Amino acid sequence: MKQEKLSSAAIVEKLETVPGWALRDDGGAITRSFKFRNFAEAFGFMSEMALAAEKLDHHPEWFNVWATVKVDLNTHDAGGITKLDFELAARMEELAKKALA
Repeated sequence: MKQEKLSSAAIVEKLETVPGWALRDDGGAITRSFKFRNFAEAFGFMSEMALAAEKLDHHPEWFNVWATVKVDLNTHDAGGITKLDFELAARMEELAKKALA
């Protein structure tokens, strides 16, 4: 299903639904860094999120160094940020909360 690029106002509104996420400085993605207790937790988070991303057919741009996972989300074929990015961000939030509980 083709995703529609969100307007700037819609992005600002949707950012309120995913605490900790922000608009990247260039406006091309939403971004967040997750801090875990150690590398195993960070890698476990990425592994579990990889399965969820595959189900959504939406794959994050992410970077891992030890206990930190930095994520940028946008929808390349829509040319910007879509509802799908916020859906994946919300799933990441849920999983991170469980991992850090």
